[in-house]
Amino acid sequence: MTAPNHVILTFDPAVEPFAKGKALRDGLSVVVQIGTTLWVANDETVSLERLSLTSGDGGMFAGQAHTSFPLADYLDLPAPPAADPEETVEADLEGLAFEDGALWLVGSHSLKRKKPKPKDGADKAGQQLAKVGRDGNRYLLARIPAREVGATWSLARQDGQRRAARLAGDDHGNALTKALHDDEHLAPFLAIPGKDNGFDIEGLAVADGRVFLGLRGPVLRGWAVILELEPAADAADKLELNALDAKRRPYLKHFLQLDGLGIRDLCRQGDDLLILAGPTMDLDGPVRVLCWPGSAKRHQSGEMVAADALQFVLDIPFGAGVDHAEGMTLFSPDGGKTHSLLVVYDAASEQRKPGENAVLADVFALPDR
Repeated sequence: MTAPNHVILTFDPAVEPFAKGKALRDGLSVVVQIGTTLWVANDETVSLERLSLTSGDGGMFAGQAHTSFPLADYLDLPAPPAADPEETVEADLEGLAFEDGALWLVGSHSLKRKKPKPKDGADKAGQQLAKVGRDGNRYLLARIPAREVGATWSLARQDGQRRAARLAGDDHGNALTKALHDDEHLAPFLAIPGKDNGFDIEGLAVADGRVFLGLRGPVLRGWAVILELEPAADAADKLELNALDAKRRPYLKHFLQLDGLGIRDLCRQGDDLLILAGPTMDLDGPVRVLCWPGSAKRHQSGEMVAADALQFVLDIPFGAGVDHAEGMTLFSPDGGKTHSLLVVYDAASEQRKPGENAVLADVFALPDR
């Protein structure tokens, strides 16, 4: 495994602490580069964070000048912000992508099971494990206009004729989950928490108006799933899904043989999709990046993609209970032609934390294919 370079992501301490006491740097779940800005999010907040990319000491690059963008300033959220930040419902953002002047984002759409604490006795631990709940903002698939002001990219509720919009739904589901309720493969998993191999979106890529959603779960007999959608905006700032298959369903299903791994993120590279593959359950490694050649083009039907149709790109390091690779983006230090892949991690280890408010992201050279 080739040793990565690093980018130091530094966050404004005035924005900390975040809801529920989790520091932003400890739970990064998504990242995308737009020009000389990096956009990231913590999976327990309802905001996007922008960092300006600058050159640092010793050839290391840094993301600084942190600005936070609350999603409620741009979108009509399924679960609006509460007066008490501690009560605000998280979005569990798991996918971020940029195309054609718009930033796309997606929540996990998953249920969650209560996690027992180490000090809990058997009875209490059992009670905790029996609690399954939903956070309404997880049912979020949205598009926000982004525009360049000088050398910096920012968000807008409206840019020209394009307005910020999200997929129609409420805090119990949306048009996608409604369509999946009759799906022969995925419907049984909608009622299962994400970390139990239930339905769990963790990857997003956009290509020519098509949206690709990578599922961490379910994994079916070793086959992972990518859903392909075609959202269109209506006049009421909502996204609707066009019918795509012969049954008039608003999605295509692609099954990929990933040897039992789920999809932790997606990233478009030209006509290809890069796939960050990792454990679907609450486990450590292995984690690797694979390429599905030609997959970013428009499909007419779902595909079965065997392991030998995927190209190995690189392995990603992982820790024991820490450093879980969650997000990736094509990376160029000057915002120009891309030759690298930047990866951010959830549950960052102490070795990734230089100083009080910073964390290291990894930059891997992409091999020629």
